[in-house]
Amino acid sequence: MADWIAVAQLTDCPPGAALEVVASDRIVALLNVEGTIYALDGVCPHQGGPLGRGKLVGCALTCPWHGWQFDARTGQHQLSATLVQPSFPVRVVGITIEVDIGQPE
Repeated sequence: MADWIAVAQLTDCPPGAALEVVASDRIVALLNVEGTIYALDGVCPHQGGPLGRGKLVGCALTCPWHGWQFDARTGQHQLSATLVQPSFPVRVVGITIEVDIGQPE
C-alpha cells in the first residue's frame, strides 16, 4: 500500500536542483533531472552527509561533505557497483511533489 506524502511544490525544485525535505520521519533528497523528479534517501551512507544539500550536475549528485557521487535517477554510487542509495517512488499531483516512503525501491 502506497504511503504518499506531499513534500514540496514543483517551484521548490526546478531543473538542476537538489532539495532536502522531510517525509514523515525520513530525510529525502529530491532531485530534478531535466524536469523529472527523483527521490533518494537523503542521508549519505558514507558519514551521514545531507544529500539533498548536495550539488546536482546532469544526473550526478555529489554529497556536500566528502564528495561521494550518486546517479540521481537510480541511486547507483559512481565508483562502487555494489553500493546503491535507496530511492523512493515520486509522483506530481498538480504542482505538488509527493513521495511514497512506504518501501524504498
